[in-house]
Amino acid sequence: MNQIAIGKFITQKRKEKNLTQEQLAEKIGVSNKTISKWETGKCMPDYCIVEILCQELNITLAELMNGEEDEKSIHTYDNQNVLEMLKEMKKLKNKKILIIGYIFIIMGIAELILSQVLGGTDFQIGLSGIMFGISIPELLLGIFLICFSVKK
Repeated sequence: MNQIAIGKFITQKRKEKNLTQEQLAEKIGVSNKTISKWETGKCMPDYCIVEILCQELNITLAELMNGEEDEKSIHTYDNQNVLEMLKEMKKLKNKKILIIGYIFIIMGIAELILSQVLGGTDFQIGLSGIMFGISIPELLLGIFLICFSVKK
């Protein structure tokens, strides 16, 4: 998938329907900034909005994913296949966030343990305090990321 080509295609279809970004955004329930990000290729529409977008622009999911109309398209996708692919991409993104969350928790626990083991000289005590101070935000960030990825 070429996000830039898809963005240009969205722009083309929106303009063919004489819609502004704001008007299209209102019709599908997103912000005009979101439409702008799609059209510039900075991000892709979420799988839960793709069908509504296609209906509004009077295009198929295959056309959207190819960034061109069917007669020019060399790929053919079933609408259900495209939706499943988008759902899988979202699941992979959530797994990535989940793994990063676990990494932060493990690092936080390791630093917390090390901060308790260190002691003795003033330098070691100072280093221990720094490690303790870093470990708490890491643990909290890890917990937040895990909750965030499970919630989605």
